[in-house]
Amino acid sequence: MGPGIALAVAVVLLLFLISAIKIIPEYEKGVIFRLGRLVGARGPGLFLVIPILERMFRIDTRVITMDVPAQEVITRDNVTIRVNAVLYFRVLDPNKAVVNVMDYIRATMQIAQTTLRSVVGQVELDEMLAQRDQLNHRLQTIIDEQTEPWGIKVTIVEIKDVELPQTMQRAMAKQAEAEREKRAKIIHADGEFQASKRLADAADIIAREPVTLQLRYLQTLTEIAVEKNSTLIFPFPIDLLRPFIDANYSNVSVPNTADNTPTDTERRPRFDPITGRPME
Repeated sequence: MGPGIALAVAVVLLLFLISAIKIIPEYEKGVIFRLGRLVGARGPGLFLVIPILERMFRIDTRVITMDVPAQEVITRDNVTIRVNAVLYFRVLDPNKAVVNVMDYIRATMQIAQTTLRSVVGQVELDEMLAQRDQLNHRLQTIIDEQTEPWGIKVTIVEIKDVELPQTMQRAMAKQAEAEREKRAKIIHADGEFQASKRLADAADIIAREPVTLQLRYLQTLTEIAVEKNSTLIFPFPIDLLRPFIDANYSNVSVPNTADNTPTDTERRPRFDPITGRPME
């Protein structure tokens, strides 16, 4: 054997050895097939794969994030909406992910889309908006059960955005505004009710203890004085003035004529200075 042939054989053996050496990182698994039959998953680390006789498929075992495209769905109460979601999953069994499904990522995407349309279509709009956590859990459970034969573990499913029609958005805005006005009116009515109860209690106290009214009167005068007003108004019962007015009228002398003819003063009717009514 000449040196050229020996060198060629050495190069071929070296290339054969290099191609047989496989290095699998910590986050991957290598699924080995020998002559078309499944041998199993290997890795991480370094091992040999016999060229021509064996074939290896790399499977990433890290968590994969998948955005589910927006789906147009009709809810149970006949409202057309567009909803999208995000899906988190990972490969638990690399052998199943290679043997049982051709493209496990695309297959998981299709399952997520159909499940999203199915689940959202079974609930009403208000229920979907108010109970989103329950819907997320339901989606995660269904998708995980359907992808389990492929060696896939679905960990999280989250509904991201819900797009409503413009007419529905305006209707919901009006409903929210009406609800706020309702709460404001209820609060105002409760305040009026509490104030009326306090006024009734104060009236009862004044009726039982008249001195409290005098104390309130003095307090009001004090507040007026603090405001530095130039004019002070003192409320005073007019009945207390009646004795002085009656005494003043009793001191007025009426002239008498010889023929007892009533004078002009006597002919004019007299009026009560307090009530303004004619006096007999």
